[in-house]
Amino acid sequence: MSAPKPLFRIGLRTVALAYLAALLVIPLALVFYRTFEDGFAGPWEAVTSPDGLHAFWMTIVCVGIAVPLNTVFGIACAMVLVRHRFRGKAILDSLIDLPFAISPVVIGLALMLVYSKNGWIGPSLEEAGIQVMFSLPGMVLATIFVSLPFVVREVQPVLLEIGREQEEASSTLGASPWQTFWKITLPAIRWGVTYGVVLATARALGEYGAVAVVSGKISGKTETLPLLVENEYNNFNLSGAYAASILLALLAVAVLIGVSLLRRRATRSGTPLDDAPVLNPAGPVEKEA
Repeated sequence: MSAPKPLFRIGLRTVALAYLAALLVIPLALVFYRTFEDGFAGPWEAVTSPDGLHAFWMTIVCVGIAVPLNTVFGIACAMVLVRHRFRGKAILDSLIDLPFAISPVVIGLALMLVYSKNGWIGPSLEEAGIQVMFSLPGMVLATIFVSLPFVVREVQPVLLEIGREQEEASSTLGASPWQTFWKITLPAIRWGVTYGVVLATARALGEYGAVAVVSGKISGKTETLPLLVENEYNNFNLSGAYAASILLALLAVAVLIGVSLLRRRATRSGTPLDDAPVLNPAGPVEKEA
């Protein structure tokens, strides 16, 4: 009577692996094959061309600005949502998920309505000599918007799990709120922050819709790697499109490898990845008599 169970498990695993292979492994393998089937010269020339290098650095700049800002905001917002009660908390909690619910193209259009020359505050910015749309600031804003929720949503459950006991004990022993955050809270949520940063980075690297609207897709000026892929494909330069795709994939893999190395380092140092740190209330700060 117990024979069907192993067969069911094997069948379920086979279906899952076949599904992942059809959607992820096989398409990515074909992209790699198509990229290098005629050698390395074509792809290398495509990614090292002036437009290719510019698109690469524009992508790095957008990610390099958006992810740190969203990390700081995500930690602060998660602490506000978990540690405090206030009117409008449910509204704020719902607004955090707005980038998940709205199409990136709609996000780009909304930014255009606010920051373009005919937008809400765009004319005032233009008079001050600040161009937001069809330039780097608009691309960064779009990237920030689409990658905003990830750190918040990864840190929130960790804060709920660790509770407030250690933070309250640290405060009772004389530590300031800033000392409590750096020595108690932040070490406890470090892996939630790390995973949030990884997800935000991956999302920012691959963003197309919102950035396409606000950038104007100007070749060599306001073009990121995802936009370069489309441009090269539409120009029938398939080798260039595949090469840019591979570069995006390698950047994402590099982020994942970095996280794996951090996990391994933490494990070797004897620090459990998911455990809160042992109470160490603000180091040398002592409770007043």
